[in-house]
Amino acid sequence: MITVSVPAQEVADALGDLGSDARVIVWDPRESDPPAHERERITIACLPHWSGGRKVYGRLGMCPDLKVIQIASAGYEHALPFIPAGVALANARGVHDTRVAEMTLALALASQRRLPQFLDAQRRGVWEPDFSAPSLADSRALVVGYGSIGEAIATRLRACEVEVEGVARSARIATDGTLVHAAADLLSLLPHQDVVVVVTPHDESTDKLVDAAFLAAMRDGALLINVGRGKVVDTDALVAELQTGRIRAALDVTDPEPLPEGHPLWNAPGCIVVPHVAGVETLLNRRYTDLVRRQVEARRHGDDPVNFVMMGAFPA
Repeated sequence: MITVSVPAQEVADALGDLGSDARVIVWDPRESDPPAHERERITIACLPHWSGGRKVYGRLGMCPDLKVIQIASAGYEHALPFIPAGVALANARGVHDTRVAEMTLALALASQRRLPQFLDAQRRGVWEPDFSAPSLADSRALVVGYGSIGEAIATRLRACEVEVEGVARSARIATDGTLVHAAADLLSLLPHQDVVVVVTPHDESTDKLVDAAFLAAMRDGALLINVGRGKVVDTDALVAELQTGRIRAALDVTDPEPLPEGHPLWNAPGCIVVPHVAGVETLLNRRYTDLVRRQVEARRHGDDPVNFVMMGAFPA
């Protein structure tokens, strides 16, 4: 019997019947140890958003038959130090692609067409047209971190007649036909882009990737969009560059986060800040429940976990 734990009854209801050889129980490891009568039966544990730390994963380690931890985010760096030995970590790759891509497009259009400027004029009750705002169409965009979310972003940008290329660890032609450059070529690509979208995870190789040299290489008037991780951007360097008015930024994520009151990013010229909402998909959404059903199906047939990231090698 495959036993799937989910963090709330409404998630269990959304999953529905998983078949005669699978069952769903409600357990949120943020709140309690596994139920004593279930801990030896849990096979797949689904974590809610913003779950992490030694306490949560220590509770997962109390389940001796646990095979898969299904996290709710595509990013998984927060979980890596805590995966119990012999347990597979699976991320939610693909679940959030559409939402992140939608927000990326919204931020690009809002910044290019000067929507904050017009909303400010509306609040003041003043008619202030600006016919110089550039169109998104016919611009060039570079998506830094070209995975499944990058592909979803590129699809929406191309619908607005944007020329899109990507950057990843190694050069390739992506499955959607996009030319993807190697990360080593990044600085040489930046001067030719009108929009630079950052959607990379945060690790040692991407920490403060967007630094003073990166920003200086961007062309005058270019737009930086960060929908990846806040720590990928050197905040001090970005603030300094924004203060010159030479480039603009639209940020779904920041460092620090939450952005504290009085931080210079709030009022930096040409900067839009939204509070890390681009990719948070409810666990009730069909994209998430479909993933869990596929995870059960993989377990049923003895296949590798869907969206397998790594196998835990250390005690919780």
